[in-house]
Amino acid sequence: MSKPRYSDHSATRLDMPSSYVAKQFARERNEGESDATQLILQKSTTLYVGNLSFYTTEEQIMELFSKCGEVKRIVMGLDRFTRTPCGFCFVEYYTREDALDCMKYINQTKLDERIVRTDIDPGFKDGRQYGRGRSGGQVRDEFRDDYDPGRGGYGRRTDR
Repeated sequence: MSKPRYSDHSATRLDMPSSYVAKQFARERNEGESDATQLILQKSTTLYVGNLSFYTTEEQIMELFSKCGEVKRIVMGLDRFTRTPCGFCFVEYYTREDALDCMKYINQTKLDERIVRTDIDPGFKDGRQYGRGRSGGQVRDEFRDDYDPGRGGYGRRTDR
């Protein structure tokens, strides 16, 4: 019997964005601004919240996320064509500490029977509230083949 490898179970830092967010944000900016990008992410008070049910309301999000601090605003993610919720939102807090508390206490918890994911976000700008998939919603839903009632049923692959 081998010993467990503790290095495989390292804790992630909550005060830094995930590698996915850092890559996405760097792609949107010029390559020469990587230091500025990191500074923006390190001071951000905005969270991206993913894996929401299409039926989760702003009121439900406000009720849960206000437990970690005063919420400045919530911007629901919308299907680009139908303008209906498509499974993500942005939650902006007044302070960075409240956003980090949210990452600590709410990330990977259930809301509307779904495990939500939170991540530090560089900040909301108009246009980011719309899904980027070809069908108007989330890209990940286009590749889903299983039935998921919280995400609108079956996936919406457009290449079939």
